Amino acid sequence: MGLPALLAPWVARPDRSAVLVDFDGSLAPIVDEPSAARALPASIAAVSRLAGCLGLVAVVSGRPVDFLYEQFGDDRLAYAGVYGLEQRHAGGVAIDERALPWLDAVAAAARRAEGDPGLEGVGVERKGSVAVALHWRTRPERAEAAIRFAAEESRRHGLEVRDGRMVTELVPPVAVDKGTTLGALLAARTGEIDAVLFAGDDHGDLAAFDALGRAVAGGRLRHGVRVAVRSPEEPPGLAARADLEVDGPGGLAALLSSLADALEAPGPES
Repeated sequence: MGLPALLAPWVARPDRSAVLVDFDGSLAPIVDEPSAARALPASIAAVSRLAGCLGLVAVVSGRPVDFLYEQFGDDRLAYAGVYGLEQRHAGGVAIDERALPWLDAVAAAARRAEGDPGLEGVGVERKGSVAVALHWRTRPERAEAAIRFAAEESRRHGLEVRDGRMVTELVPPVAVDKGTTLGALLAARTGEIDAVLFAGDDHGDLAAFDALGRAVAGGRLRHGVRVAVRSPEEPPGLAARADLEVDGPGGLAALLSSLADALEAPGPES
């Protein structure tokens, strides 16, 4: 595919440009069993190529950082897991200090979910120590039970409920989402990044779309491009907030590959 004109600033100043990408539904197809999700080989290759060219390339996901690192294994990437409650650093995985008092509550909710006969057929996914997710993709008739359980645990422990595509999650009530995480990644590089692309497909990505829009409108960034990764399950408002749209993870891999091609192309002096 040809490179959209909106991405010309990334090619002009790669050292001052960033690409931030969601994982599930963006780099990886949605699958019935969350543990079986794998980034497309074309996605891995494109992200790796971009990491060698741009000022910042990051995977920002609801997944735990360890899961993301296993997928890519590239230390040139930044990894923000569980919406940003986890970050990967040279010394390993760091958990947001504000979440630490809630880890016992998360563990208790996870144990209760795993042992609750009312959740038969619902997948219980522990996201490191900071969140637990309840999936009903293979048993859609169990959605009400999972949602009810999450609401009860939220009231019992004070945890926050976050909804996604056929999933609901219990997380610490900390003001962290993909929008605040995008802001934190950029704040750590103040004065270094002028252009940011963020790509996502789900409810949690809307916060990043909105944060990127505010950063450009407020003059903190010169260029921002929000890429909606289309699917039959995309949330309301995703396409309306987007500057570009692509068809599924394959379409995003093609877009990122085109950007890498443009960045790696020899200049006129070569």
